[in-house]
Amino acid sequence: MIKKILIIILIFTCVNAKKITPNEVYSQVLLIRDDVHNLLKYYNVRHKNKIILKKSLVTTPLKPRNVWQKTYEIMIKINILRQEHDLPIIQPINMPPVAHLNPDLVYEQTQRILTEFRIFRTRLNIPLVQYHLTEVQHKSPLDVFNALNDISITIDELNKNKVTPSYVFGENMRVYDDISLILDALSIEDNTIPAKKNLKSTPNHTASTGLKTLEKIKQLQVLSGIAFVDFSDFKKKKQTPSDVFSLTQMIIAELQTIKAYLSIPNITPAASAYKAKTPAEVDQLMSWNLRKLELLKTLIRK
Repeated sequence: MIKKILIIILIFTCVNAKKITPNEVYSQVLLIRDDVHNLLKYYNVRHKNKIILKKSLVTTPLKPRNVWQKTYEIMIKINILRQEHDLPIIQPINMPPVAHLNPDLVYEQTQRILTEFRIFRTRLNIPLVQYHLTEVQHKSPLDVFNALNDISITIDELNKNKVTPSYVFGENMRVYDDISLILDALSIEDNTIPAKKNLKSTPNHTASTGLKTLEKIKQLQVLSGIAFVDFSDFKKKKQTPSDVFSLTQMIIAELQTIKAYLSIPNITPAASAYKAKTPAEVDQLMSWNLRKLELLKTLIRK
């Protein structure tokens, strides 16, 4: 009898759960944008919003997991902001791997971001500002992603481009750990070793490897019937450390689908702190991750 009551309660809760639209999420993202712009003014940081938006526009269809991962990226950059002002780091919230991420979770992330900025203002004694909620129409998840991407790049300006190789290295270690889990789940022996460092490596070299990694993941997704994403829009003539950082986040997001497919429950932990890492070390690790991933020919367990 108790079991039946619990099932009825669960069904009632699901039926009455509020469905959040991309329009509502976009309105919250606009509040985040206003807050970031206000902080730029407060710190007298010159902002090039129109140039950034034009260069960072993505047109390829993305999945909710990619949008969610962009909010995670913003939370990391808020931690960089906290560090720059002698505040302790609060690790971003993460979740178990899923095949299809609920888009409503992106809305939840916007509320966490708004809260983090409010906390930052309070701790630094910066006047709180009441922003007007703008209602929008005909917005898509892709519109939300582009707006969040613009905010992420704008926070780079606020942080004076503090996305260092050490931060990028830390995120790539998360990729390393996820790929290792996948190889273990498939009983595949990992006999790879890191290649010699390319001391002349640039973000362009590393980004190229990151895009190859995403293409390899896509091949595995296609073979396994997993919904994939075309990341060709992420190609640029000149990549920055922040671009490599973002590519790494997309790799993490896509690996979650493979972990879910293989029923690997492990949550990808937050990055450990690293110091004094160089672009060459980031490039070396990104290339090693790709070689590890290339050991996968299928996602069928032995």
